[in-house]
Amino acid sequence: MTKRRYSYKALSDFDDDPLSGMANLFDLATVFAVALMVAMVTRLQMTEIFTQEEMTLVKNPGKENMEIIIKKGKEIERYKASGKTSEGKGRRVGVAYELEEGKIIYVPE
Repeated sequence: MTKRRYSYKALSDFDDDPLSGMANLFDLATVFAVALMVAMVTRLQMTEIFTQEEMTLVKNPGKENMEIIIKKGKEIERYKASGKTSEGKGRRVGVAYELEEGKIIYVPE
């Protein structure tokens, strides 16, 4: 039988650099941040933001700080309510119905 000698030099190399563990913490924080963003987007049901679909989002409908966000392709436009009323002539383009649970459905004519 021959005697084998094992070298433990590979284990001692990690002890030389005190910041070697910081890279692992940075990687862990990055993975956590990405997972948190994915969870928030799926929870708010806003997965359309990452696709090429068109979408319209109304924040605070009917209030002074109402905002309309329109996404067409890669372009995102924001419209903020000015709080002013407008007057003029126009034509009827549809009817809106409010359901019992509070949802509003627009039916174009």
